[in-house]
Amino acid sequence: MVSGFAPNGLTLLIARGIQGVGAAAIFPLSLTLIALSFDGAERGKALGIYGAIGTCFLAAGPLVGGALTSGLSWRWIFWINPVVVTCVAFVVWRFWRDPPRQIKERFDLTGMVLLVFGLSLLVYGIMQGPDVGWKQSNVLAALVIGVLALAIFVFAENRRKDPLVAVSLFRDPTFTASNLIVGTAQYAKIATFVFGSMYLQTVEGWGPFWSGLALLPAVVPTSFLSPIAGKLSDERGTRWPALVGLVSITGGLSLIAVGMTLKSTTVIFLGFVFFGSAVSLMFVPSQRAVTMSVAPHMQGQAGGIVLSTQLIGGTVGMALCSTMLAMTSSFAAVFWLAAFVSLMVLIYSYFAIDTHEPGKQDAHV
Repeated sequence: MVSGFAPNGLTLLIARGIQGVGAAAIFPLSLTLIALSFDGAERGKALGIYGAIGTCFLAAGPLVGGALTSGLSWRWIFWINPVVVTCVAFVVWRFWRDPPRQIKERFDLTGMVLLVFGLSLLVYGIMQGPDVGWKQSNVLAALVIGVLALAIFVFAENRRKDPLVAVSLFRDPTFTASNLIVGTAQYAKIATFVFGSMYLQTVEGWGPFWSGLALLPAVVPTSFLSPIAGKLSDERGTRWPALVGLVSITGGLSLIAVGMTLKSTTVIFLGFVFFGSAVSLMFVPSQRAVTMSVAPHMQGQAGGIVLSTQLIGGTVGMALCSTMLAMTSSFAAVFWLAAFVSLMVLIYSYFAIDTHEPGKQDAHV
């Protein structure tokens, strides 16, 4: 509500930040509850349904947002949400089941400060570099101090008994690769939905509503494929579904880049279809692998890590896309970079993800 009534940009940013705090609390809990409620034989299917529901709302976002912006005002994008939130709150109040807490841990405030401080400086440096110059003292200081803060964070987390992020979990190559895949998928989503929409509006001259409608090929396939991806990961494991997803999203991003270079919306839409077909194969099997890699009392930690990786992927992705666009003035370059990142993660994941049987759970205690 505050975002809708915001009189200036600062108020809007603060209100959106508060929304982000709420999202940070909600997402790990939902993933944790699914992991604790379904065993390995059904967890992928449950995560697929979970992803399909989220995708339906994602698909409605550009259309509803575009229609409200064009027909009424951008403020209605925020004013419509309390109705949805009220309905969801009633469902949660009626059906929510708290997972058991086996271990009581202290909140790692130091780790949180180091992580937020380091990432903020790193993103600031990446985004400011193209505008003011990479050799400017404030940019160099932000990048160096950001990296140093993150290094101290990793060192400190390794020494804590109750860390904010259990860094030791990343010693498992499958756990690491799965998180990288989730982060890459979110990076690709930012490139597609934000910068794809910007391209259609600024270069092709389409309005907000039609740009949102044009992005449906990148969203609709996920609604149908997420449950299938979940069932497939239950039967086949993480490796091949995730690798196929990475191949598809790399190809889709490349097609979008080619289409923008040729100014061919047909090729761009084909890239959107490949992208939409790949997202569920990247998210669902990888989320399942993360939850299968830890003991039950660590599900909250695992859910928080995979969510953090997803959000970091989106944040860094936004910074990289904005930087590439500022440096090259080319939307195609934005998507070529995203395709390159996806390709590198594909190569790493091919060697990192193990070939264990689909139902095996190697729990880290």
